[in-house]
Amino acid sequence: MNSFTPIAESAVAEERLQPSATTSLDEAIERGRAALLAHQHKDGHWCFELESDCTITAEYILMMHYMDEIDDVLQEKMARYLRATQVKDGHGGWPQYYGGAIDLSCTIKGYYALKAAGDDPAAEHMRIARDAILARGGAAKANVFTRILLALFEQVPWRATPYVPVEIMLLPRWFPFHIDKISYWARTTLVPLTVLCSLKAKAKNPRKINIRELFVTPPEQEHHYFVRGGLLNRTFLVLDKIGRFADRFMPKAVRQRAVRKAEAWFLPRMNGEDGIGAIFPPMVNSYEAMELLGYPKDHPARQTCLRSIQKLVVHRDDGSAYCQPCVSPVWDTVWSALTLMNTSDDDATQSAVVKSVDWLRSKQEMELKGDWAARKPDAVPGGWAFQYNNAYYPDIDDTAVAAALLHIQDRRRGESGRHRINTDRAADWMIGLQSKNGGFAAFDADNTYYYLNAIPFADHGALLDPPTEDVSGRVAACLGVLARPQDAESLRRCIDYLRSTQLGDGSWWGRWGSNYIYGTWSVLAGLALAGEDSRQPYIRKSIEWLRSRQHADGGWGETNDSYIDPALRGSNHGVSTPQTTAWALLAQLAMGETHSDSVRRGIAYLMANQQATGLWYHPSHNAPGFPRVYYLKYHGYTAYFPLWAMARYRQLSQSAAA
Repeated sequence: MNSFTPIAESAVAEERLQPSATTSLDEAIERGRAALLAHQHKDGHWCFELESDCTITAEYILMMHYMDEIDDVLQEKMARYLRATQVKDGHGGWPQYYGGAIDLSCTIKGYYALKAAGDDPAAEHMRIARDAILARGGAAKANVFTRILLALFEQVPWRATPYVPVEIMLLPRWFPFHIDKISYWARTTLVPLTVLCSLKAKAKNPRKINIRELFVTPPEQEHHYFVRGGLLNRTFLVLDKIGRFADRFMPKAVRQRAVRKAEAWFLPRMNGEDGIGAIFPPMVNSYEAMELLGYPKDHPARQTCLRSIQKLVVHRDDGSAYCQPCVSPVWDTVWSALTLMNTSDDDATQSAVVKSVDWLRSKQEMELKGDWAARKPDAVPGGWAFQYNNAYYPDIDDTAVAAALLHIQDRRRGESGRHRINTDRAADWMIGLQSKNGGFAAFDADNTYYYLNAIPFADHGALLDPPTEDVSGRVAACLGVLARPQDAESLRRCIDYLRSTQLGDGSWWGRWGSNYIYGTWSVLAGLALAGEDSRQPYIRKSIEWLRSRQHADGGWGETNDSYIDPALRGSNHGVSTPQTTAWALLAQLAMGETHSDSVRRGIAYLMANQQATGLWYHPSHNAPGFPRVYYLKYHGYTAYFPLWAMARYRQLSQSAAA
């Protein structure tokens, strides 16, 4: 079985991947339209599954053992998922993404979770995973977050983890390290984690499951280690050791004050049943921290936190289950609605779009000033989050697409100005968070304290949220659609940023989608809507780069290995994927390449690979959560992007013929 092919999908994978007998573009679009409409919820929104690697599901199982709140039925369902996603006919472990190399930390967590779930270490799938771990140096070579988890379960001593003192909560903003200087996802994860680390939390682990067999040397002999060797890394490592030594002399009153401040920070951000940060890691850290701080099991905050975690679980018809890292309703809804409004003018389709716009309008955050206000206190709230509710952390990427959608819908229905307050507030908020270099990040402005990625805790290199090409491209698209005179200077600076980040071959890097093809589409679509002349040499160079990456079958694909080796950008060893093909097509269509042979062949690929259900399928992970560290599979990407590319192609072809 291929890695990350869920059990329910694998049983019908061969049938689903067979090309359909589609004979006309109209028929293919109609199939896709009906299929996408069928996924809309009654209140107007869409929310497809969002899958990651094995770690979130493994951590869910281990969380139940940490808390001694083991649901054996759910545990077995999750164990089935973990067994199915292991690459048994290969390296024997778990990768970060479909088709990727083994990842040691993923494999350690997968093995530990299965052993906790009752799998016999002598079983063949456990043996090959164990052999793979030991062959790579054993559990001592795990990344920082895995080592902290092992310390919580008393599998390694705390000296084998970075020093993460809760006293960072007492540092002033001018200090080189402050929680406001790191990204939202790092901030929400770190604050409750400092409580767990500083108070040396211990998992209840009622079944006393250990993984001593995964260590080359006895785990109690493990010491703090880091393999990076730059001057800044070594400096932080020295400071880490000094802090660890000084910790034993920390006044009790200071620690208590810091713990109270951490608690006072994360409690207001708990976000109801949508969870702190609306992402899994901070939810679990907060849940475990509340238990450590004495919150009883029936405390409302603790119960609500648990429900927020439970709501991320996906139960499949085959009896397996997995845990999502978060959910993506706003993101799925904006792209689904934009796609559908281009497929048909019939009442059912347009009614579905109207309902989606009404739902989106109800999700705009117009009141609360989130953490972004620490850098930009004068900006007025007006953004959308990625998830159902995440008021402290609206997302500029989602906001740009949502605001553009509302404006386009008003224009199409002849109701100019109906959503003017929504689009104005969104644009003002985004411009308020424009970084000094003209670009836009996902959640903050000028979150560019790059030296912090050298601290021992940040071995994942994902502590920051700097401006990126893809988000900036989306903002350029939005500002171009809104065409507000007051935004002209901001848009010019954004375009200058995009031009400065283009690579020598004409492509752009993709932060939030895999990878350079996604980034190039995001930028070209933005430049087109911002009014950039497609005949300019830098744009022609980008188009030619896309064409040079087209496969013999007419499609495009890109491996996540391109985040590791830039020489692989735009390459997937000849294997095409529906979503990557759609991005390459949409980029060319945005720049007026409707009648090119490249576009014609790409459309033919999508038509030939549409499933009988009207959707498309590919098992690949199509976006990074954090490049080189953590990857995601948006199930919706093979539902709306290919359909949008075909519908847009038909629209432009008909317009040219008229």
